[in-house]
Amino acid sequence: MSLKKTKESSEKPLSKTNMNPQKIAEDWKSRGFSFGVFTDPPGQVWSDLIHQTEERLMLVKGELELEMQGRTLCCGIGEEVTIPAKTSHTVRNTGKITNRWFFGYKRT
Repeated sequence: MSLKKTKESSEKPLSKTNMNPQKIAEDWKSRGFSFGVFTDPPGQVWSDLIHQTEERLMLVKGELELEMQGRTLCCGIGEEVTIPAKTSHTVRNTGKITNRWFFGYKRT
């Protein structure tokens, strides 16, 4: 298992102006994922999370750092990141503003 940015197509990360939640939700649903929205204040840390299914996330606004498997990734706006099932991970808002990010879990 490894930390990876999702590349299911040859598209570049979405631009800040092309972050339509409805379209992203439809796309994720077509690939078997749920869709939700999180907002975290500066300094928020979600430590040692473990989910029984694969998780996908995408930063929409602010800054987001993801740590797992001994590696740290600074998520770029519009990039999808996949977290393998049963993998401990920590998510942090390292910015000075409230961030916003999309998340989804693989449907089983």
